[in-house]
Formats: sequence, C-alpha cells, structure tokens
Amino acid sequence: MRNKILIFFTGMFLLLVSFINPKPKILIIGDSISIGYTPFVKSNLKDEAEVIHCKGNAKFTDNGIAHLDEWLGTEKWDIIQFNWGLWDICYRDPNKPAEYTNRDKIKGKITTDKKTYEANLQTMVNRLKQTDAKLIFVTTTYVPDQEIGRYNKDVMAYNAIAKQVMKRNNIVVNDLYAVSKQIHDEYGLNDTNVHYKKEGYLKLAVTITEGLTKLLK
Repeated sequence: MRNKILIFFTGMFLLLVSFINPKPKILIIGDSISIGYTPFVKSNLKDEAEVIHCKGNAKFTDNGIAHLDEWLGTEKWDIIQFNWGLWDICYRDPNKPAEYTNRDKIKGKITTDKKTYEANLQTMVNRLKQTDAKLIFVTTTYVPDQEIGRYNKDVMAYNAIAKQVMKRNNIVVNDLYAVSKQIHDEYGLNDTNVHYKKEGYLKLAVTITEGLTKLLK
C-alpha cells in the first residue's frame, strides 16, 4: 500500500513539474529529408525538448510562403529549424503527368530561379523573426548524379545563396549538405534518389541534434 501511495505522489509531482517547467518546443519545417530524420531527432532529444515537424512536406519556397503562418500557428516556439531547396532546384516538364514523376532535368524548367529563391527566403525569414524563437537554417542535402530531376551543382549554388541570406540576418546555419555528401554512397537509397535508408537518416539526425542542442544550451 505504501509503495502505491509513493508511486502516486511521485507521478503527481512529475506532472506538476512538467506544467511548471515545460520542455522547450522545437518546430522543424522542411522537405521529405527532414521528415525522414525527425523521428530520430525526437528520440535523441526526448528528455530535453518537444520536437514537432510541420504538417506535411514544406516543398518549395512559394509553398512555404503560402503555408508558413499555418505551420507557426499560435504556439510559442523556442526554436524553429527550417529548410527549403530540394524542391526549388527541381526541373519539371509540365507536359508530363504528376508532381513527382514529371521531374526532368533535360527537358524541364527549374521550379524556382535563384533571384526568386533568395527573395522568398528573405520573406520567410522576416516572418520567422517576428516570433520569439531562436532560428536555425539547414542546408539542402546532396543530389546524386543520376537523379533525373536535379543537379548537385544547383544544390551548391542555392546553398550559397541561402547562407548569404542567413548571414545578413544573423541566423545560425547547420551544414547538413557536407554530411549528406559523405554518407550518400553508403546510406542513400541508390544513385538515382535523394532519399536515405534508415541508417542514413539516423546519421543525419546526429548532425541535426547537435545543431539544436547548441541552441537549447
């Protein structure tokens, strides 16, 4: 009986502490790569923070502008991590059906030109800076040469643009590109795909966790 009472009051105490000192809330906004590593980041930070991914895939920057207020909601976020790039640099052929299968870097047109990408990022940074959250940008991940809708040279060019925007706005950058390039041959799905095996997402999550942990401290 004594043990049951002790367990009850211990549970009530922990519940009270959680209300008095809630965990910091982290919002991750990003593409399918971020969707892949977020569960592992949640696990890594389960004792330090509550990690939430925006609803669905953030896709390209125009989509980000359209949905950013919806993703931010009324929640008070302590940290917001964001990324746009893979969808912006994708070449698509409007004569082919379906949003994903119309990728074509030979006959297609790039989704977002460089000037628009920079302007869109700045627009969203302006909105994000209206929150009280600490901000961190994550660079776009590596594209293998055989991917049918993208060039890795565009990844590097658009990452350079993004870094310039973040520098102007004093926003921290977590360079996931460098890590993704190192691991893709072994842990990517294949040489035609930008996505990763579970082990790849686990490794990407380490870098993401490290970046977020620095801000939490």
